[in-house]
Amino acid sequence: MTGLLAAGIGFRRGAGADEIAALITQALGRVGAVPGDLIAIATVADRATEPALADAAARFGLAPHPVTSEALAARDAELVTRSARIEHLRGVGSLAEAAALAAAGPGSRLALPRIASGGATCALARGQSTMQAA
Repeated sequence: MTGLLAAGIGFRRGAGADEIAALITQALGRVGAVPGDLIAIATVADRATEPALADAAARFGLAPHPVTSEALAARDAELVTRSARIEHLRGVGSLAEAAALAAAGPGSRLALPRIASGGATCALARGQSTMQAA
């Protein structure tokens, strides 16, 4: 697998670590990746400290990667899916896709557009070099 994979996560309050981790695993499987290919699990900064996300990220040997609202907005034009609810709340069409792209860095591209479970969304982006601080 070439490039680095970053997972972008959106989740509702009440979504558990099991659901988030299962969705990440499902996303990785859809692109033929394994957990070791994952270099970041990213979400909007004000949700990055949520216990469910921290627990899910720890299962992959990672800590949640916070992404600023500005970094999300900078990638909005590249998003494949759009949610009116998320656009209203966050100003971007897909929190998961924008977070994945922002964490994967400049030149990154979506490897997997947003997929969803009952309370979470996940997208994967493939980066060129190292994870970007956001």
